[in-house]
Amino acid sequence: MLTLENTATAAYVVAALLFILALAGLSKHETSKAGSSFGIAGMAVALIATIALALARDIEPMGLALLIVAMVIGAVIGLWRAKIVEMTGMPELIALLHSFVGLAAVLVGWNGYLHVEGDPGGAEALQLAQEGMLGIHSAEVFIGVFIGAVTFTGSVVANLKLSARIKSAPMMLPGKNMLNVGALVAFFALTVWFVIDPTLWLLAVVTVLALLLGWHLVASIGGGDMPVVVSMLNSYSGWAAAASGFLLGNDLLIITGALVGSSGAYLSYIMCKAMNRSFISVIAGGFGIEAGPADDTDYGEHREINADGVAELLSTATSVIIAPGYGMAVAQAQYGVADLTRKLRERGVDVRFGIHPVAGRLPGHMNVLLAEAKVPYDIVLEMDEINDDFDGTSVVLVIGANDTVNPAASEDPGSPIAGMPVLTVWNADNVIVFKRSMASGYAGVQNPLFFRENTQMLFGDAKDRVDAINAALSVAEKV
Repeated sequence: MLTLENTATAAYVVAALLFILALAGLSKHETSKAGSSFGIAGMAVALIATIALALARDIEPMGLALLIVAMVIGAVIGLWRAKIVEMTGMPELIALLHSFVGLAAVLVGWNGYLHVEGDPGGAEALQLAQEGMLGIHSAEVFIGVFIGAVTFTGSVVANLKLSARIKSAPMMLPGKNMLNVGALVAFFALTVWFVIDPTLWLLAVVTVLALLLGWHLVASIGGGDMPVVVSMLNSYSGWAAAASGFLLGNDLLIITGALVGSSGAYLSYIMCKAMNRSFISVIAGGFGIEAGPADDTDYGEHREINADGVAELLSTATSVIIAPGYGMAVAQAQYGVADLTRKLRERGVDVRFGIHPVAGRLPGHMNVLLAEAKVPYDIVLEMDEINDDFDGTSVVLVIGANDTVNPAASEDPGSPIAGMPVLTVWNADNVIVFKRSMASGYAGVQNPLFFRENTQMLFGDAKDRVDAINAALSVAEKV
């Protein structure tokens, strides 16, 4: 017999399939819009099914009203934030959203305790005890609260670092790795204790422990590694959602949380490979760039060039590779870069883009910016696809990138970023670096590229400089 509850359960399956299609679609430029649409549709189905399930279980009118009010408030805030956020503000916004997932998992866990372990004479507690499932429920509560609390404070710290409200340098407490390991050992011991004797003070202790651990994990990570942190927290938020799903008996939350958790973990692994970091050390929060003495090496004098000089170089070039970074996003220069790309391609110049996996402060940040500016997908290449092509390229334009094009990563074993795969832009005939100043990048490491014989610095706002180059090329076309 078809009931409202059966229909809602079937809708959850449909929503889960739509989320899987969303992930598949978002994995490629060409299908990303369709993937986003699948995700929106899946969430709409899930929300409608949740309301239907609540009605099937005879939810009180006040509870239903609160549910609908919460959805409306959340939708209004979400639409408002999505409308006003700049692309440069996406990393910190995503970190903030992860914190909400973590906080929700903590609240669900505490609610689960108060309705079961905190009310041993209640119907739910008696039923679970009769089924022999009370210990499993206690473990779900404890683990869910722990993962959620770590995600919450870790995401708050990531948001503060990415928005420059606190320093991006790693916090170096004495014995920081032992503190992390000690916290995990204490968590496992407390979990066993809680399953045996589920008391309120144990839940309070693990909540505080997890909040402190989450703060310390991310605070100990240097700013240059924040793209990995964002994907790592994405994974944590997924597992927190899955834990909430077990507590609430919601299959869709379990499936969705597992999808987000596993995809975030895999993305973290990819980011670690791109930065030559250990995946295990990422999880442990112990891979921040170690603080050390400033690099006082004398690399010689840098050379400068103006926009007219760059336009002249480009007008005689046969091939150009553009390596964008976070500075391009800050300056909102992607539209001018797209216009420059069009002008050069109309002249018969082979123009391509080289994207480092951690360019910007969020995985895929540069790809989204370029897609927004209508740059053709087929000329936007990943680092592994284009690194062998710099040798023989006429001109490379490094726009707002720094650490991802630093030759010290492959040539200086003592560099803090030693071993990190980078774009080998210095192998080109001419390298033009767009920067506001000679300051070091987000990782705080000096870049010897700026002093190479084939490198020239173009100082100023990237958008203004690109517009000036476009203007100079337009004048040359008329002459």
